[in-house]
Amino acid sequence: MFNPDLRGVLQNHLSRYSLVTATAKRAREIAEEAEDKKIIMTEKPVSVALEEILNGDYVIVEPEEIRNI
Repeated sequence: MFNPDLRGVLQNHLSRYSLVTATAKRAREIAEEAEDKKIIMTEKPVSVALEEILNGDYVIVEPEEIRNI
């Protein structure tokens, strides 16, 4: 099971809500792309999405209103 340390991601004033929402959104995109290309995924889309976020390949932009909550 993929269980990364998220403190590094959350230290930039990123809320857990934004992280979860962005991960779910990217995972849906990955799953849809694989389905369109008829690719059978061996790794779960959520794991791939979280790896992309942790590696900086997918950047989360929070609205100003929730950035300092």
